[in-house]
Amino acid sequence: MITVTGATGQFGRLAIEHLLARDIPAAGIAAVVRDPQRAADLADRGVEVRQADYDRPETLPAALRGTDTLLFVSSTGPDDRRIEQHRAVVTAAREARVGLVAYTSLVGADFNTLDLARVHRDTEGALAESGLPTVLLRNGWYTENYTAGLADSVERGEIVGAAGDGRIASASRSDLAEAAAIVVTSENQAGRIHELTGDATWTLPDLAAEAARVSGREVAYRDLGGDGYAEALTEAGLPDFVVSLLVDSDVKVSKGALAAVTGDLPALLGRSTTPLAETVRTALAG
Repeated sequence: MITVTGATGQFGRLAIEHLLARDIPAAGIAAVVRDPQRAADLADRGVEVRQADYDRPETLPAALRGTDTLLFVSSTGPDDRRIEQHRAVVTAAREARVGLVAYTSLVGADFNTLDLARVHRDTEGALAESGLPTVLLRNGWYTENYTAGLADSVERGEIVGAAGDGRIASASRSDLAEAAAIVVTSENQAGRIHELTGDATWTLPDLAAEAARVSGREVAYRDLGGDGYAEALTEAGLPDFVVSLLVDSDVKVSKGALAAVTGDLPALLGRSTTPLAETVRTALAG
């Protein structure tokens, strides 16, 4: 049984779609979700839906029972809460005697300067201490982190941020979910670390130029610096932890934190990663 946590989230659902596309029988996939109603379509296709909640550790062992391979999708939220949630999953996986854990970590987690890396270092450490056979899927930045609100930016005529001319070796969420599906259906993965980035880099000015080209409208990039960007995000109504994450990532991007390119992702996919232009077209097509 391949079990996927966070299965109604964007990454988990894509991973299940890629598993099914690889002809993994639906009956051999378990989707762990907080709200089974949101996974009704998966249940209709034969996927086993199991209810559990990262914030309710007592629900996790039963949801992981009988799991040969666990795709452990990292949670979202404030860092301290995520660390507690992730440790609960590791404890439950050990109790359920999971055969292999594939954890969605962060590229270069052991040295990455992003504040976000603290959560992933802690989880990687907990997995190592657990003795569970583990493969690390160290995902780079999703291109969609910057294109999700691109249509609104085009309407305003500007993209704002604090990344300067820092380069980003991002990949599409679907590319990274496909890589996860490949890894959890491959042999001899225990102990491996996959550093997963796009095969090309781009900057926020590049993103603005591509958005202008696709939309046929003028779009500029305006760098607000860390404080200015934090103020803009707060005014937009984002939670404090999201503001902190986005500002920290942009400031660290300006210093090269996400610029490194590895060949691991295209090697797994057997093709080039999805280019920025394609993700921009998809975002602006609605």
